[in-house]
Amino acid sequence: MGWHEWLVLWCAVWGAAALIGVGMSLAGLTKAQRTVRLTGRIERVRAPRHGGSRLGGISVVISYRDPASGQEVTVTNDGERGEMITAAWEGREIGVSHPRGRPHAYRFSHAPEQPSRGLGRPAFALFLVYVGLVVLVAIDRGWPWALIGSGGPPAILGAVQLPWAVRVRNTRLNRLAAMETVPGRVVAVLKDIRVDPDDGPTTTITPVVSFTTHEGTTVTAHCTSHLPDPAGAHGRDVKVHYTAADPSDFTLDRAAEHHSEKRTVAIHALATALLTATAVAGVVLLRR
Repeated sequence: MGWHEWLVLWCAVWGAAALIGVGMSLAGLTKAQRTVRLTGRIERVRAPRHGGSRLGGISVVISYRDPASGQEVTVTNDGERGEMITAAWEGREIGVSHPRGRPHAYRFSHAPEQPSRGLGRPAFALFLVYVGLVVLVAIDRGWPWALIGSGGPPAILGAVQLPWAVRVRNTRLNRLAAMETVPGRVVAVLKDIRVDPDDGPTTTITPVVSFTTHEGTTVTAHCTSHLPDPAGAHGRDVKVHYTAADPSDFTLDRAAEHHSEKRTVAIHALATALLTATAVAGVVLLRR
């Protein structure tokens, strides 16, 4: 088969996958729809060991109510249990989920999750169909069509989402300005060494900071940014800026976070402008 036939087959296969995914969603058979989602609560936080590993996250004990029996269930996050908990305090709500009928296969998320229709994979399959169609049209009609296809729709999507991105940035900046400041301390520095056959050993340093909010909540969290010389930070006193409604949202440098938020929107706007220019270039070339 030639390129044309391979691209047609590509679009047909991923199109069928998208249709099957949508059909499963309508029938309530996707993995997301067959997942039981619960709200757990951290009952105890285990102090991290200095020099230990970050794998598995902060060790905690979590309880939740089993909807089938109505009994309180107590579990830990030891082993592979979904999202790694990187900020913990007693009383924090954690998302707990498990496949229907398999409560022993529980997994955690940073926050309680809403029911999902499981349309993520069908949407990705549809995107792959779109990519195939763009390439197919470019081969049949000429490469200027590739410029239009790869730049036009993404530019429209970027322009539509830009006001939303600005609102998100403004909300984040307001939260940064309203953050409260408390003293904290680096209670441990975690160290993980991964050996790559080609590049050799790679060391990951993860400081762990502990601070107590004005409300009396003691928070233990991984601190991976804005801390000079993280490898030698054990026992260092730091200033922690945190959001009162969610202490997992904290930083050691508000000014750096402020600049980062502004840069994110600027990159979004620049990407939208480049995609628009790509589509316009394709239209111009077609008219010549």
